[in-house]
Amino acid sequence: MAEQKSYGLLEGKKGLIFGALDERSIAWRIALACSREGGEFALSNAPVALRFGDLDELSEQTGSSIYPCDVTNEDEIEELMENVKEEYGGIDFMLHAIGMSPNIRKKQEYKELNYHWMQQTLDISAISLHKILRYANDAGILNDGASVVALSYIGAQRIFSKYSDMNDAKALLESIARNYGSRLADRGIRVNTISQAPTKTSAGGGIKGFDAMYTFADKIAPLGNPSADECADYCVTLFSDLTRKVTMQNLYHDGGFVTAGISEEMINGLTELYGDEEGD
Repeated sequence: MAEQKSYGLLEGKKGLIFGALDERSIAWRIALACSREGGEFALSNAPVALRFGDLDELSEQTGSSIYPCDVTNEDEIEELMENVKEEYGGIDFMLHAIGMSPNIRKKQEYKELNYHWMQQTLDISAISLHKILRYANDAGILNDGASVVALSYIGAQRIFSKYSDMNDAKALLESIARNYGSRLADRGIRVNTISQAPTKTSAGGGIKGFDAMYTFADKIAPLGNPSADECADYCVTLFSDLTRKVTMQNLYHDGGFVTAGISEEMINGLTELYGDEEGD
């Protein structure tokens, strides 16, 4: 990734990236792509994640500062924004790549959700976008023309049973992006979400049936599932000045999965699997 050609799309731009954990995480790959394109940025994740992740390595690779922050704690978010303001002045891009469901981790079925855990899911995975936008704006660190991107998933529109209450969280995340985007548009600030295909990351591995979801999407999408690095390249274009009039959108980066019905390969596979049941 780091050896790919740079187009200088983020030269002179500064940012803040939430959610990088290890080299398999999409946020990590986005950070590398931003660095490759000339961007400078701070990294942030929850204190507990920093203990188990490898963020120091990414910090060294990209020359970035690390600021621990629990995005459910408003005082910590406010402190984070003041620290970023002190180091960078203002920022031109911000990535929200935060998501976690205690119900999924603890294998709680959707019809029997623990509502306290569900509130945590919504708070961490969606409401946190509202909070970081609010406190970044209050601190005055969002430069005019800045770009904010949050990572979403098609579960916001379609039901994937094993994705459980994260389906609900992503729907809320996309709604917040639209609502806040409309309120920042007078300063040319863009807020979008990227609906990325199933991607083999540490977080994805925690979802029961993930491998089946990945294979299903890969076989239906005409271009196949995009990788984390391909998502990173797409994200860079949204951070750049090339997309100055793109805002309040949920942008599908899934190889065409969202539009495809079914592929010939899938039809042949299903025919082979279920043909005898249909009397063929």
